[in-house]
Amino acid sequence: MAKPMTKTELVAALATEMDADKKTATAALDAITGIITKAVADGGAVTLPGVGKIYCRERPERMVRNPATGEQFKKEADKQVKVTIAKALKDSVNG
Repeated sequence: MAKPMTKTELVAALATEMDADKKTATAALDAITGIITKAVADGGAVTLPGVGKIYCRERPERMVRNPATGEQFKKEADKQVKVTIAKALKDSVNG
């Protein structure tokens, strides 16, 4: 498995693709990240064409078990961020 791309590497690749400097690419990446974070935190969803859909799902209150002690306890309702990968990306990875 290849190493994950770091933010620095992503900014450099984005700057090359945009034909811009790294400062502009960093600002663009930070803006996109901020928009996605705000939209998902507000309960919405964001679709990145060719990549997938990022959304927030609410989980109900439920009983869970501590694996170390076997003790069961009630876990409060919470939210979970989910990502559904686009078919185009799956197809490109699988050949």
